[in-house]
Amino acid sequence: MARVTRIGVLVLAGLVAFGPMSLPVRAEQAGAGQVAALTQDLRALTEAMQIHDVLAIMQAEGQDYGKQLRDEMFPGKGGAEWQATVTRIYDPARMHEEFTARLAKELAVKPGVASAAADFFASETGRKIIGLELEARRALLDPVIEETARKAFEKMEAENSPRLEALRRFAKVNDLIEMNVMGALNANFAFYQGMASGGALGGEMSEEDMLSEVWSQEEQVRNDAEDWLWPYLALAYQPLSDEELQAYQSFSESPAGRDLNAALFAAFDTSFVRISRELGRATALMVQGQDI
Repeated sequence: MARVTRIGVLVLAGLVAFGPMSLPVRAEQAGAGQVAALTQDLRALTEAMQIHDVLAIMQAEGQDYGKQLRDEMFPGKGGAEWQATVTRIYDPARMHEEFTARLAKELAVKPGVASAAADFFASETGRKIIGLELEARRALLDPVIEETARKAFEKMEAENSPRLEALRRFAKVNDLIEMNVMGALNANFAFYQGMASGGALGGEMSEEDMLSEVWSQEEQVRNDAEDWLWPYLALAYQPLSDEELQAYQSFSESPAGRDLNAALFAAFDTSFVRISRELGRATALMVQGQDI
């Protein structure tokens, strides 16, 4: 699925090899056989979706975001210490643990979803889709390519390309705009909480004030999300035939597709919030000249 949530340029990182997963009580009570089947299906799903590569790209985005924070919040400071802090926050093993635990929890109460999703993404069409998504995501790490993709999408709009409606239907069924906006707002709130815990706000900003500030950013967050999402979708799916894109649409509209979409956003959000809170605290300490 196309997950694009960014914090300002919101980022995700770090899933490594599948290990033991934390399953909710309800799944454990279902019996060892069902738990084993769920674990096997989840492993098959993450392998089919190439989550290793997805999160490696998101980790690279995280490094870029760390540089943006440095340049905006404490220019000329930080150096190797800040880079090491960002690397630690995006630790792959830690991300693996929190992501898989939440994904397992979400899908444990949705029998058959992991298996059905794994079957789709392991198919010829599914493999092609995942490969194109990864290729586009890597390409957009380059600002020049990102700008080229944006101009290409603007041309599609100007020419009223037939592919536009298909992309809009895909974004709508997966609720990509709203879910990414809410994820970014949640992460921004966590960033303020981190800043406060690091002493940068001087105790003058209550959580109510933080929420008010975050909600005031909604329009800008929405604009940023759309500015990145549409060029990404156009770039990623341009090589797909109409039939292949429709197959993706049909899976997304199915109960399994909808449940998977919600589960992935929930799993990623767990990481986004933790990452953002820790980045906020680390930023606060760096601004004040304290050891991180």
